[in-house]
Amino acid sequence: MELKGYWAIIRKRLWLILMLMIVSGVPTGIYSYTMTEQLYTASSKIIVNQNENRSLSLENGRLDIATINSDIQLIKTYKEIIMTPRIMNVVVEQYPQLHLTANELIHKIGVSSVNDTQVMSIYSIDNSYSRAANIVNAVSTVFQNEIPKLMKIDNVSILNAADPQANAAPIATNANFNIMISLVLSFMVGLGLVFLLDYLDDTVRTEGDVAGIIGFPVMATVPRVNAKRKNKNKRDNNTSLRRGTDVTLNA
Repeated sequence: MELKGYWAIIRKRLWLILMLMIVSGVPTGIYSYTMTEQLYTASSKIIVNQNENRSLSLENGRLDIATINSDIQLIKTYKEIIMTPRIMNVVVEQYPQLHLTANELIHKIGVSSVNDTQVMSIYSIDNSYSRAANIVNAVSTVFQNEIPKLMKIDNVSILNAADPQANAAPIATNANFNIMISLVLSFMVGLGLVFLLDYLDDTVRTEGDVAGIIGFPVMATVPRVNAKRKNKNKRDNNTSLRRGTDVTLNA
């Protein structure tokens, strides 16, 4: 079947596809924008460097690159340590006002870092910004205090803590993404339904349908007569007959 044939099938039931997209997209949009709760994210930044005695060495006026690279490699280890119950249990013990378990904290906390830097970012997502800020500040403080006990090295400093009083805006929701997915899926379902209905429809409508069924070319067709035109022709014929009758009587 040519592309024109496919387009003809789609155009014939385009209303069905549009109806499915509207029925699916509108409820998804309403739910995504009104029913889902708003989420906030707060973050604190930590820098990993050597302690005062080994922090930065100068050699011929240059920084000790080997020490910096060592700190960067340590970040990978620190990212894993933060997300362990060893750290989170201490947070739960020292900050009972958070009302969270160690497992809940692990699921609320995330750690990221920029490649080739000594900076780590600890972030938390919660339906309250002040609560998210308190969580990341608590985790950052405990991590800074526990690292010397675990690694026997004091090389973690907090660059900046999250401000629980900040007027933060909620993070972007997935409403637009949800609506787009809903529209795409409903379009695909509608498209499949249109072709299925066309396949199951065996009504003969065109000359091509007739030729396909009987296997012979169509030699002649009977044109469809418009009802208004048919009535007009009937009235004209009746008028002609009356005039013919009048002429005969007069004769």
